[in-house]
Amino acid sequence: MPASRYTVSDVMTHTAIAIGREAPYKEIVALMDQWKVSALPVLEGEGRVIGVVSEADLLPKEEFRTDEPRPDEFAAAAKAGAVRAGELMSSPAVTVHPDATLAEAARIMATRKVKRLPVVNGVGMLEGVVSRSDLLKVFLRTDAEIEEDIRRSVLGEPAATSELDVMVADGVATIRGPLSDRSMVPLVARAVRAVEGVVDVRMDLGAPGDAP
Repeated sequence: MPASRYTVSDVMTHTAIAIGREAPYKEIVALMDQWKVSALPVLEGEGRVIGVVSEADLLPKEEFRTDEPRPDEFAAAAKAGAVRAGELMSSPAVTVHPDATLAEAARIMATRKVKRLPVVNGVGMLEGVVSRSDLLKVFLRTDAEIEEDIRRSVLGEPAATSELDVMVADGVATIRGPLSDRSMVPLVARAVRAVEGVVDVRMDLGAPGDAP
């Protein structure tokens, strides 16, 4: 069964807003507000990503304005006195490559608890940024587009699935028709679920010769 064809490069924002390590605190806040982003890559040299400044890196300035930090908060409180991106940034940056699958990017965001990832090439140079909302763009595909994709890439190749058909409604794909080899059921369901834009999969299968 085919794998997902979509990669990070298909959905990422190619023109990324970034800063240098000497960018001052207020400029960082202003850029985030202007471009409505929650984090900015920090670049060095000709565009190598060395870190990321996020809203979480900026908040200690307010959080510890008056209150003394507890012992377990000293690391975060140290950023309260920072005034430049190089002092504020989280480093090394959590990044992703443009040829990574959308599932891989989503997994990195979930495990590292970040909302945006700088997209870097093999030598760490910035190529763009991918956000949570970018990964959700595949769910904007129409039902007709998803149906055609499933027919072509999932049902059209193996002889065992050639008599199956699909109907998609609100992103939910229903696979219908005869399937003699029941061992194929989980394989078909997994392949359909891997098609971008599919919200859920339902199997309505019969044996060859069953009445419609």
